[in-house]
Amino acid sequence: MTILERLRKERIYMDGGTGTMLQAAGLPGGKAPEDWNLENPSEITKLHRSYLEAGCTVISSNTFGVNSLKYDNYEELIRAAFACAREALKDYPDRYVAYDVGPTGKLLEPLGDLGFEDAVSIYKDGMRVAADCGADCILIETMNDSYETKAAVLAAKETCDLPVFVTNVYDGSGKLMTGANPPAMIAMLEGLHCDAIGMNCSLGPDQMAKLVPVFAEYASVPIIVTPNAGLPRVENGRTVYDVDPEEFARHMVTIANAGATILGGCCGTTPEYMRQVIAATKDLPYALPEPKNRTLISSYTHAVELKRGPVLIGERINPTGKKRLKEALRTKNLNYILQEGLRQVEENVPVLDVNVGLPEINEPEMMESVVKELQAVTDAVLQIDTTDPEAMERALRHYNGKALINSVNGTQKSQEAILPLIQKYGGAFIALTIGEDGIPETAEDRVAVAEQIAEAAAS
Repeated sequence: MTILERLRKERIYMDGGTGTMLQAAGLPGGKAPEDWNLENPSEITKLHRSYLEAGCTVISSNTFGVNSLKYDNYEELIRAAFACAREALKDYPDRYVAYDVGPTGKLLEPLGDLGFEDAVSIYKDGMRVAADCGADCILIETMNDSYETKAAVLAAKETCDLPVFVTNVYDGSGKLMTGANPPAMIAMLEGLHCDAIGMNCSLGPDQMAKLVPVFAEYASVPIIVTPNAGLPRVENGRTVYDVDPEEFARHMVTIANAGATILGGCCGTTPEYMRQVIAATKDLPYALPEPKNRTLISSYTHAVELKRGPVLIGERINPTGKKRLKEALRTKNLNYILQEGLRQVEENVPVLDVNVGLPEINEPEMMESVVKELQAVTDAVLQIDTTDPEAMERALRHYNGKALINSVNGTQKSQEAILPLIQKYGGAFIALTIGEDGIPETAEDRVAVAEQIAEAAAS
């Protein structure tokens, strides 16, 4: 039974903390836990086995901090980690191992100096190895930036066909370090076809319990919640946490009843925490989230829901009838283009149309540049407006969110070019009722084109 088949039937339990457990086993302060994959593998196997004995369904490979940016021997470390995990799983054939993926340690452009495609490449390096080692799923965790999260998800999707689970780090205000709230992350991650999403680290279970209803309101995929054991403090040179296993389990009951379907622990939790969580929640009613049928688009901070009411779309970044914008595109005057975007944001326009199509310029190159620069200066949601499939893909790939796409029509050419891009990168699209013979004359024929587009998108 695959992990997704198991998830359809019952609640899944992830393991708990790694670093605090290994430190208790003798890992020196300042030493990376992943080094022990090679230097002390028996302790890593022992750690995994302790969580399996506690009843956890999934153990995470000891690879959180391993990537090709930090380690020249990343492949050796990942293979050693999976050797430890497989040794622990010998007596538990019905359990699973997740390839544990953490942040690279660098901020992506424009906040830092790591390029988006460089991040994708770094993540791919490790994921190829993990897939070859027989990982049952990929767990992208402790992500505090939506853009890096997207890079990791794309790397997984472009490297293997393993299920992808994602958890982000939310602070006390319910946002990531770079600003995203839960609806923004849900929109983007569901658009990228992640199999389960949620939160981990940073907060204790009582604080995370307040965010779970938001996930339950918006998410249509399984929800993961893996809190810390409360807040850390140092006593006699040791880091301890202020929530004990019994209290932790009580909060996890609340979290499970609120809609979480995958439970686990993060910093400070131990096998005893998970043993008590499992005992307290295993007999609770279980159901996967229902499809929400909400149409969300998002930026890197927030989502905009498309309901029956109007949503304003600013059209100033569109060269049709605009001589100054055309000249700015020809001369690559990005400052003028950005000013046009900011002018609209100042008027509280929630969605900005981005159309840079001129026959005499390199549209894909300009589209990518404008999308990157716009989202460096504003968190407005973007509408990608182009008939050029290459320009569309470059925009969607580098867009930090879930875009609105203008547009798809009823012709085979349009659908074959654009729908696969929407399938890969996510997005809501505007449908134009234009068929192979142009615009139908009757309302009935236009409805028929719209229905055909909807059918093609659903398939």
